[in-house]
Order: sequence, then C-alpha cells, then structure tokens
Amino acid sequence: MTTIDANSPAPHGHEIDPNKPLYQQYKHGHHFRNAEEEFDACKTGMWLFLATEVLLFAGLFMAYTYFRFKYPEAFANGSQYLDWRWGALNTVILLISSYTAAMAVRNAQLNQQAKLRLNLVITIFCGLLFIAIKFIFEYLPKWSQGKRPGSLFSYPFSHDAWEPMWWSVYYSATAIHALHVVIGAGLLAWCLRRSLKKAYGPTHYTMVENSALYWHLVDLIWIFLFPLLYLIH
Repeated sequence: MTTIDANSPAPHGHEIDPNKPLYQQYKHGHHFRNAEEEFDACKTGMWLFLATEVLLFAGLFMAYTYFRFKYPEAFANGSQYLDWRWGALNTVILLISSYTAAMAVRNAQLNQQAKLRLNLVITIFCGLLFIAIKFIFEYLPKWSQGKRPGSLFSYPFSHDAWEPMWWSVYYSATAIHALHVVIGAGLLAWCLRRSLKKAYGPTHYTMVENSALYWHLVDLIWIFLFPLLYLIH
C-alpha cells in the first residue's frame, strides 16, 4: 500500500500541496491501474493474512480440545482459579473497542476527522486497558502463587497432577492473544498518527479499514477464549 508522507519526497514526482488534506493528494502505486484496484488488492491480502491467523489459533484450540478431554479434572480445577469477572470485563472492553474501530472506518469514509481520531483513541485505550487488566489482575497474582506453566508450576495446593498442563494451555492461548492485542493497538496508533495529518478520508482509508479488520479478529478470538477458559466449571 502506498501512502504520502509529508516529511518525505513526493512519490512519482507528485508535489504535495500543504493547503490540501493528504488523502486528497493520495496516488496509488505505479503497479496498480487505479486506486480502486489497489484497495481491493490490499483488502484481499489482509483477508488472506487473517486466514493464516485463524490457522494459528486453530492449532491452539485443537491442543485445548485434546488436553481437556484427556485431563478433564485438571482443566476443571485450573479454571476455578480464574476470576470470570475479569474475563467478562475484558470481553466488554473488547466489544466496545470493536464498535469504535468500525466507527473509525466509517468516520474516515465520511471525512469526519475529529470523530475518526476520537474513535481511534478509544480503541487504543481499550486495548491497553485489556492488557493492563490481564497482566496486573490475572498474570501477576497467579505467577506469584506458583500457578505457572509446565515445569515452572509450584502451586502447593493443586488437586491434580496435570494442572501444569492446564496452565500451559492457558498462558499459551492468552499470551499469544495479548500479543495480537498489542500489535493491533500499534497499527491503530500508526493510523492515529497519520490521521493527525489528515491522511485518511473518503478517497483513501485502506490502512484504517485493514487495521480494523485485524482488530475485529483479535476480538473474535477472545469471544471464544473467554468461555473455554473461564466458564468450564
């Protein structure tokens, strides 16, 4: 995807007019016939990438299914240590962020610059809040109690010898998901930075829409993780 950077030389000899918004001066890549073709190619590429992300998490869900059927008591016992209220709160936070991410795309399409920036800020804030809750109120207390994955497990009051397997699945699934939240927030932060220069508008909002698509996938994965991890019992 080609973008205009006000701090770099204009592409293809195109001079940037400081009196016009950057999105109005956007020029598609030279290897595309027009901007519409470039937009379709970028969006198709993002959907293909999201398909590979689904394959990644599908492997985690398959591991979860296999070990849950093999060690059901360990998974039931381990799940009891999770506070469903924190998981539910994080679910609500991500659902709100999905709405604001979708609205940010709509704001760009309608050239609502102030609302675009506001919705991007809210979405990023929700992502950071999700991470803060996950680490401060879930990871740190459990880790300090010895509820750790695999050979690091040292919780003295466990009821099943296979509980370390449960914690391995829990940390693997939630940590990889949290990493995706961080990446998604970074993409949206880049969009926010560019939006301050009015880089996105009715004729060019590819980056905003693709970032929102990525964010929706992150939210969708959590919709599956929440009941599978927190509501077993």
